[in-house]
Amino acid sequence: MGKKKASTPRSRIKSAIRQLWLRSRERAAVIKKYENTCCSCGKKGSVAKGREVKIQVHHDPKIDWDGIVDLIFERVLNVNQYPLCKECHIEEHKKEKG
Repeated sequence: MGKKKASTPRSRIKSAIRQLWLRSRERAAVIKKYENTCCSCGKKGSVAKGREVKIQVHHDPKIDWDGIVDLIFERVLNVNQYPLCKECHIEEHKKEKG
């Protein structure tokens, strides 16, 4: 096996965001709202063997996925991090709030 990289690969972050989207309540609500039917051609989604039709949800094409990944790196993964026990961690957040 190869040596592990020092930071989380961008592809892993994109994959996690994609999985979040695929399992989101918002996505499921859109499919339910349109009764599992394609808005363009009217095909109904189906899992019947030989007649499978997957219904997908189209999102705004202006979403800057790379920008989202950059933001996660900047604000979540590459900030000043240091280990604390649970109690000290709670105290640290209390100090930050005011």
